Amino acid sequence: MTRDAVCRQPPGVIAPSVDFARCEGKADCAIVCPENVFDIRRIDPADYRKLGPLHRFRLRVHGMKVAYAPRADACRACGLCVSACPEHAVTLVRVR
Repeated sequence: MTRDAVCRQPPGVIAPSVDFARCEGKADCAIVCPENVFDIRRIDPADYRKLGPLHRFRLRVHGMKVAYAPRADACRACGLCVSACPEHAVTLVRVR
């Protein structure tokens, strides 16, 4: 199957959104993404402060790493990241 057969949209129409309360930074999304949209790194302090106490604790247990999508504008909506995420932390949202 070619990449174009899997990808449903031109870049910039759909973007991944990561729920930091669910993400454990396991990198499954980054591994399967054909467009290299994701980075796995330490959660930003501002994002960490927005989480509740239970989610903060859980994040500490899992090494304070989450998925960010700095190249979200390259997403072509294949949905592989959504399917690969064991925590169901990734969704695809329309940006335009």
